[in-house]
Amino acid sequence: MQGKPRKVRKEEVVTREYNINLHKRLHGCTFKKKAPKAIKEIRKFAQKAMGTTDVRVDVKLNKQIWSRGIRSVPRRVRVRIARKRNDEEDAKEEFYSLVTVAEIPAEGLKGLGTKVIEEDE
Repeated sequence: MQGKPRKVRKEEVVTREYNINLHKRLHGCTFKKKAPKAIKEIRKFAQKAMGTTDVRVDVKLNKQIWSRGIRSVPRRVRVRIARKRNDEEDAKEEFYSLVTVAEIPAEGLKGLGTKVIEEDE
């Protein structure tokens, strides 16, 4: 019996840029838990977007989220998520995702969608 075709596992190395709306993900969150929850939400977004459970957040992104304190998290953040091959011997997964800060253009985040980054950049 033929059912729905199962989702093909993402097997290739790829880099994409996303806008993450933290404002809607942190709505109703207690003030003193906003920055830690923002990091957790970025991890959750990267897991869903790249299909990997191993997500590593860059130090610069962490600093940007925490730059205005624990309460005043930026409303939106532009991130670059790279799915990379895991070369460690005792790795449970074949791939991991690295989340870094992307450069924000002078005109702002409005109108910027998801962008696939070519490997030669």
